[in-house]
Amino acid sequence: MKTVIITGAGIGIGKAAALAFGKAGYRVIVTDILKDEGNVVVDAITSAGGTAEFHHLDVTSTENANQVVAEVEKAHGAIDTIVCNAGIAHKVPLDQMTDEKWDFTFDVDLKGMFRVIRPALNAMKAAKAGSIICLSSCMGVMYGWDEHVHYSSAKAGVVGLVRGLASELARHGIKVNGVAPGYIRTAQLLSEEHSLGKEGADKAGSFIPMGRIGEPDDIADVIVFLASEQARYLTGQVISVDGGLAVGRY
Repeated sequence: MKTVIITGAGIGIGKAAALAFGKAGYRVIVTDILKDEGNVVVDAITSAGGTAEFHHLDVTSTENANQVVAEVEKAHGAIDTIVCNAGIAHKVPLDQMTDEKWDFTFDVDLKGMFRVIRPALNAMKAAKAGSIICLSSCMGVMYGWDEHVHYSSAKAGVVGLVRGLASELARHGIKVNGVAPGYIRTAQLLSEEHSLGKEGADKAGSFIPMGRIGEPDDIADVIVFLASEQARYLTGQVISVDGGLAVGRY
């Protein structure tokens, strides 16, 4: 049985990805700082006949990331797929931005990926196989986002991470790709304080060519594809999954 570890898997896209990998027959390592939500996801997977377990993981902690990866490898061997999904997006105008807020966003949204990937690489290299999928954003690959400069910058950094790692790891049989979601119906998007809010999300559907904002499952299915053998010759790419937003908003 293949093993996938997913960060931020308690809610939103991470939760949808965990459920999708469970259906695909993976052993799903659900990680999050949200213990209750994470265990609900584990219960949903196991109730459906799948295999899953929860590990508390704060991606800003190198010690915690090293510990979780070591525990998973000791129990199950080399990790087959890593999904780096954990992220935050807080609205802060640049003239009110503190060094601490900027650094924290990068610590979660970009360095948090590095912390989880790094300790897993030796075993993946020894296995000469593996897939790493990192979540960027439409606000990191095609648009600027006012009052979210720190978020856009970190998510643009994910593109560099994917490209650099793909080049470095291809010779070891490991593929590295990214997904850049458009407007997806998550708690983050529906936040009035930090994002579009419900009214803004509803309006967004009117200018997306497919006529709706996305659902977490729309992203999860692409993530599972990238991990699969069907994507065996695909690496170093960040795929925009946005209902046509990038090409159709004039």
